[in-house]
Amino acid sequence: MTQKQSILGRISQLTKANINALLDRAEDPQKMLDQLIRDYTSNIAEAEQAIAQTIGNLRLAEQDYHEDVQSVQEWGAKALAASRKADERRAAGDQANADKFDQLTRVALRKQLDAESEVTSSRPMIEQQQVTVEKLKTGLAQMKDKLVDLKSRRDQLVARQKAAVAQQTVQGAISSINIMDPTSELSRYEEIVRREEAQAMGQAEIAASSLDSQFAELEGSMQDVELEARLAALKTGTTPGQIES
Repeated sequence: MTQKQSILGRISQLTKANINALLDRAEDPQKMLDQLIRDYTSNIAEAEQAIAQTIGNLRLAEQDYHEDVQSVQEWGAKALAASRKADERRAAGDQANADKFDQLTRVALRKQLDAESEVTSSRPMIEQQQVTVEKLKTGLAQMKDKLVDLKSRRDQLVARQKAAVAQQTVQGAISSINIMDPTSELSRYEEIVRREEAQAMGQAEIAASSLDSQFAELEGSMQDVELEARLAALKTGTTPGQIES
C-alpha cells in the first residue's frame, strides 16, 4: 500500500463507519459520541502528521529539482565559456590550450546532460506528489469540517436527549397524579370534617335543649312557691296578689 493510499484510507475510515450501528449497541450514546469525537480528533492528528511529512518530502524534492535546473543552466554556461575560450586559443595558434578547453567543454556538457536527466526524471514524480498533496489537504479539510459537524450534532443530540428525559419525568409525574388523584383524598377528609361538624352541632343542640328544660323546671318550681304562698294567705284571712292602686 502506498503512502498516499494509507493516508487517504485513514481520512476516510471514520467517515465510512456505520455510526448508527455503533450508537445502537452503546449503553450510553453520549459517552459513545464523546469517544467517537476523541477517536476522530486523534485520527486527524495522525493524518496531519502524515500529510506534513509528505509535504516535507515534496518540498525537498522540489528543492532538488530547482537545483538540478540551476545546474543545467550553470553547466551550460560553463560549457559555452570553455568552448569560446577554446576557439580563442585555436585562433591564436595555441592548439594545446584549445584542446584543453574543448575537453573542459565536454566535461561541462556531460554535467549538463546529467542534470537534465535528473530534471526529466524527477519532474513527473514531483507533479504527481503535488497532486497527491492537494488531495490530502482537501481530504484533511473535509475531515476537520466533519469533526466540527460531529461536535455540533453531538451537542444537539445530548440536549435533545436531556429534554426527552425531562419530558418523560414530567409525563411520569402527570401519570402518577392521574392514577392517584390527591383531590380524592381531600374529598374524603372533607367528608370526615363535615361529619365531625355535624356531630358538634348535634351535641350543641342537645346541650341547648337540656338547658331550656332546666329553666322550665325552675319556672315551674317558682309557680308552685307562689301558689303555696297564696294558699297560706287565704288561710290567714289576707288577700295575696292584690295590685295596689
